[in-house]
Amino acid sequence: MDYSKTLRNNNKIYSRTSSQGQNLQYSSDFSLRFVFAGNERYDIGRRHLSIYPDSFLILNRGTQFSTDTDSDIPVQSFSIHFDEQFLNDFKNSWVFNGSHLFGRNTFKAKQLLEFDETIYPLTGEMLYNVYHLKQYLDDGMYDEVLINEYLHHCLINYFSIYDEEIFNKADKLHFLNPNTKLEILRRLNMAKEYLYSNYNQNISLEDLAEHSCLSVNHLLRTFKQAFNLTPHQFLIQLRLRRAQLLLKSTSYPINEVVNLIGFECPSSFIRLFKTHYKITPLKYRQIA
Repeated sequence: MDYSKTLRNNNKIYSRTSSQGQNLQYSSDFSLRFVFAGNERYDIGRRHLSIYPDSFLILNRGTQFSTDTDSDIPVQSFSIHFDEQFLNDFKNSWVFNGSHLFGRNTFKAKQLLEFDETIYPLTGEMLYNVYHLKQYLDDGMYDEVLINEYLHHCLINYFSIYDEEIFNKADKLHFLNPNTKLEILRRLNMAKEYLYSNYNQNISLEDLAEHSCLSVNHLLRTFKQAFNLTPHQFLIQLRLRRAQLLLKSTSYPINEVVNLIGFECPSSFIRLFKTHYKITPLKYRQIA
């Protein structure tokens, strides 16, 4: 369902369904960007990021980007754009006055002046909150007080994810300087983005290291520290999650799903899927 909502406090919500197309845009506000079906690609400078229903992207105020969709199924995109004053009020009340764990950490608070523009996992309370906000608006409901409560909780959920995906993972890196940790994590996130966006391609460690501006040895060592997985293990888990999405939302035969997620051998895929999820792909499709 397509709609554009602008609240009295200048927060904006957009929902769009499209098959393919490209347009240049300019992000005037901090925004959270989701897809509920298909995938959408964002080009930010030299970076090419694709988001799927298991992930979301944030864009900071003023970021220039272009979007592109090319999918066999209609792409359902959903984005929330926060007014600068609304976001600043939230930061002041929730982050900097001690009501949140960041309030007792000056270094963290300073880092929140501008967020890391990267792909984040869409799970847990964030998924629940955004899904119900979209459903509420899709049903034609429009109570601004309730909508702003949803938006407030979206920010709470995002700050929690940000703490886990940025600060907690940076803390795992074996460096003394906090700024060095964040810089290395920023490069590791570039590797993670590359895996998220090219998971169905053959990816070499050399390509991944070059994309993240790290040596192969440095990439392997620090990636495992931050994510508790090697890049290969991370890629396999990512492919399995994308297989879940395809099994749940499409009627592609199993062999086609195997090809779409980048596996070469159906029997290896079935074995890995069953080992990871304790159920075969066919049975998962039947109950999903």
